[in-house]
Amino acid sequence: MQVTDILAQMGGLQSMARELGLSETQAASGAEALIPAILGGFKRQAQSQPTGMDGLGGLLGQLGGGDLLDDVLAPQPTNVSRGNNVLGQLFGTKDVSRAVAQKASSQSGLEPSLLKKMLPMVAMLVTGYMAKQQGGSAAEQPSTGGGGLEGLLGSLLGGKSGGSGSGLASMLDLNGDGNPLDDIMRLIGKGRP
Repeated sequence: MQVTDILAQMGGLQSMARELGLSETQAASGAEALIPAILGGFKRQAQSQPTGMDGLGGLLGQLGGGDLLDDVLAPQPTNVSRGNNVLGQLFGTKDVSRAVAQKASSQSGLEPSLLKKMLPMVAMLVTGYMAKQQGGSAAEQPSTGGGGLEGLLGSLLGGKSGGSGSGLASMLDLNGDGNPLDDIMRLIGKGRP
């Protein structure tokens, strides 16, 4: 199952569309273009943690855990500063977030300014979902071969399922290493003194 399908089933895309004045189709298109970079950021975090996936589980909790998902789903406006905290942890600088929005714009056809507004909300949805899955509080735990967060992250990145989401991730993944974020960061590095 695609990440965007999961977020739609939970009501995340509908909440985001309502809050930003978009159609659900636009919200899904934007989320689909942004998610590979967010998941790539989590993969990079997991690889850089001395304790690997266990460290990532701790990071999910530190960032706000399942409450991040609940915040976006709630009827009141989303506190996007929490999403910006997630992005800061994943990407490091606002330049990377801008580049992610720019790249997603070329793939989704949506304006970069709109994608910049979506990015913290999508980050909150993905982080909250992963935290709930990791904590076992979600009703249906995905059965992934790798088990735990590693299997979840692998399946979300398209390692276990086909479909357009994995195609999109591979389009963003210029060097084929399974992590589109490093390619985006390399693009940002180019053109800088």
